[in-house]
Amino acid sequence: MNTALMTAALALGAYLLGSISFAVVSSKLFGIADPRTYGSKNPGATNVLRSGNKKAAIATLVGDAAKGWLAVFLVVRYQEQLGVGDMAVALVSIAVFLGHLWPVFFRFVGGKGVATAAGVLLGLNVWLGVATLVTWLVVAYAFRYSSLAALAAAVFAPFYYGLLFGVEPQLFAVAAMSMLLLFRHSQNIANLMAGKESRIGGKSKDAAKTK
Repeated sequence: MNTALMTAALALGAYLLGSISFAVVSSKLFGIADPRTYGSKNPGATNVLRSGNKKAAIATLVGDAAKGWLAVFLVVRYQEQLGVGDMAVALVSIAVFLGHLWPVFFRFVGGKGVATAAGVLLGLNVWLGVATLVTWLVVAYAFRYSSLAALAAAVFAPFYYGLLFGVEPQLFAVAAMSMLLLFRHSQNIANLMAGKESRIGGKSKDAAKTK
């Protein structure tokens, strides 16, 4: 298989992996309502936490982050054996993220991508991921808004990559993820400005049982 076909196959595989929604899967396993039916209706860890089931929320967070990390880690680890370059790494990074945002298995209705993006960054470089996660944690702890923390992390992630590695194809993938994160949080931005955004840990009455 030539380089172009291998790169396309890797990107497709990453997209399909990203299309697995751990928010939906975890909610079914723990017997709680579909996260697309309550709270923000976002299939992500923060909204699953509104069900009051912390185990389901943790499973969602770990699963969504792990799929981003795994896709990128594998292509980076076996890059030489696969005969692909940095462009393949960049495309896999954005493909697994796009899979989470618009999953083919769930009618293209996905989450906002924060955990998956974190996994991708950790797959690209541990220190890049840690720096971005620390940014999220500091803002989340200080203000108790998951969305605000995600916005701050999204803004700083490309800066961290450029600072660590300079201009590479992966930088453009990180920048694209950041712009998509900002886009997916447009309603959260409006809610923050209006003082209507839900804080971390708030519960939804509609999530108590499976529907």
